[in-house]
Amino acid sequence: MSKRKLSRQQAWRVEKIQQERAKRAARRAEVAEESLAGGELGPEQEGTVIAHYGTQVAVESGVGAVQRCHIRANIEGLVTGDRVVWCEGEPTGVVVAQLERDSVLSRPDPHGKLKAVAANIDQILIVIAPYPEPHANLVDRYLVASEVVGIEPVLVVNKTDLLAKDPAQQTLMDMLLEGYPELGYRILHTSSKEGGLEQLQDALRERTSVFVGQSGVGKSSLVNTLLPEADLRVGALSENTLKGTHTTTTAQLFHLDCGGSLIDSPGIREFGLWHMSREEVEQGFREFRPWLGTCKFRDCQHESEPGCAILEALEQGAISDERLHSYRHIVASLNQ
Repeated sequence: MSKRKLSRQQAWRVEKIQQERAKRAARRAEVAEESLAGGELGPEQEGTVIAHYGTQVAVESGVGAVQRCHIRANIEGLVTGDRVVWCEGEPTGVVVAQLERDSVLSRPDPHGKLKAVAANIDQILIVIAPYPEPHANLVDRYLVASEVVGIEPVLVVNKTDLLAKDPAQQTLMDMLLEGYPELGYRILHTSSKEGGLEQLQDALRERTSVFVGQSGVGKSSLVNTLLPEADLRVGALSENTLKGTHTTTTAQLFHLDCGGSLIDSPGIREFGLWHMSREEVEQGFREFRPWLGTCKFRDCQHESEPGCAILEALEQGAISDERLHSYRHIVASLNQ
């Protein structure tokens, strides 16, 4: 497909927008450098970004003090959870360096550009609920994303109070989750209304975690239950679509009484993986790994090729029909 040619007016608008962005970046740099040159800042210290507000971030020091900070223009892509070097200021500090990340969770933005969501996290809590109704391919997309970046995923079935009232929906949920424990995935059951969050608190203890999942599955409600002082806005499900409304607008890091930290990220209805290669998606399916590289043909698509090790594993029961179908669905979406 050929690239659409911009009209003269469109090209002018694009250039103007880029110039304005460059001016804003230059101004941010001037503010930070003026503060540094004026001796208004304290000594350099390490801290953690606990929230991002457009051109500024909230940074927490090791002793728990928090301050809004400008970001030096040469530092790009800071996200909640990033460790940084910063200096206190009055009224605003300055982030002067970004430290190396242990891990980063990213997702493509609407334009296809890969964008970081959170950094330095130990586990991803994939929250699903009876409504909006989950499906296996959505769950597998989150699992593949977690596996590829090397962050431990945990499945959290929320709003179990609704399942208790609807045996048919409970059966569907059980069928959806049936194969995951055998693959080594941990499953927790929670309800912010009925209590009983001990399992979740144990999983969060001494870890830095992030909630992901469709809007409306109750991520913010769980945070409010764990941390009432957070007081996050909670959006009701649309009566017509049973889909959630986006209520969290920026990722925020909260400290838990159990000693862990939790990053609440904006709701994600679809988790696109089109930035990945087919080989990366293959690695994201745990049960595929022992068979990868053993097919007769190097470019095997695992469809109907002779000598396909994945299809042989399917016949032996080592790989399920549902997971192979999910894999094929994800691979087919990579080029869309």
